[in-house]
Amino acid sequence: MAAALTGGGAQAGEINPAANPLLADKWQSRPLIMVTPSADNPDYERMRGIIETQRDAFNDREMVLYTVENGDGSKDGQALTEIETDALLDALGVNARGPLTTVLVGKDGGKKVQQEGFVDPRQLFDTIDNMPMRRARQ
Repeated sequence: MAAALTGGGAQAGEINPAANPLLADKWQSRPLIMVTPSADNPDYERMRGIIETQRDAFNDREMVLYTVENGDGSKDGQALTEIETDALLDALGVNARGPLTTVLVGKDGGKKVQQEGFVDPRQLFDTIDNMPMRRARQ
């Protein structure tokens, strides 16, 4: 599954896989990516609210938050370029105009969870807590 995050889905010249910002996170953090066609999506707003109230738990698990709202990407609130956003979406195989999609990537760069619709971030914390790298650290 980790190979999917290097961006093999596009034709040559369309997407630059090296621009994928997830590459810099490998072995450093656990990216949580939330992709929504609208920032006004109630499930998206609810998930963002839970993350904010659980920020210590989020940080303790060495997570970083990527969001793509209506095609505009950011990492922990800092804007991504269009090239980076396109490479991120291509690597994940997610459509910016599709339904709300949440992807959790492990420190090894592999997808651990990909789900459409509402996902309770606390369930993602439980998933992380059961990962071998996390358990070894506790």
